[in-house]
Amino acid sequence: MAACSSSQRRERLLPGIGKVCTLAWIFLLLAGLLEIVWATAMKLSDGFSRPGASAVTLIASMGSFVLLAFAMRSLPLGTAYTVWTGIGAIGAFVVGIVYLGESVTLVRVLAAILILTGIVLMKGTSSG
Repeated sequence: MAACSSSQRRERLLPGIGKVCTLAWIFLLLAGLLEIVWATAMKLSDGFSRPGASAVTLIASMGSFVLLAFAMRSLPLGTAYTVWTGIGAIGAFVVGIVYLGESVTLVRVLAAILILTGIVLMKGTSSG
């Protein structure tokens, strides 16, 4: 499917679910959230030496890729991939600070703000 157009925006994918493009963005958001889950679980797996965290890593990463693939059916590649990786990067950054005790420095925060700005700009200028 090509990138979302204005006529596709009016089109319904499933009754009661919403527009094709809206659903693609929901898939992309969920894919990004699962990226945070698998990245965090990978850290907690201690090099895949902990079976529970390793299993979460594999399952969440597969789910993330599947949802990303569904989103890419309607959204441009550059937009979908940039937003997906950005959600994961910002989410992993926050999880690292809040739950894993990673350091907060001005440079790290500024870098995260730049990534977030890029995500917002990419979404705002997307044809999807």
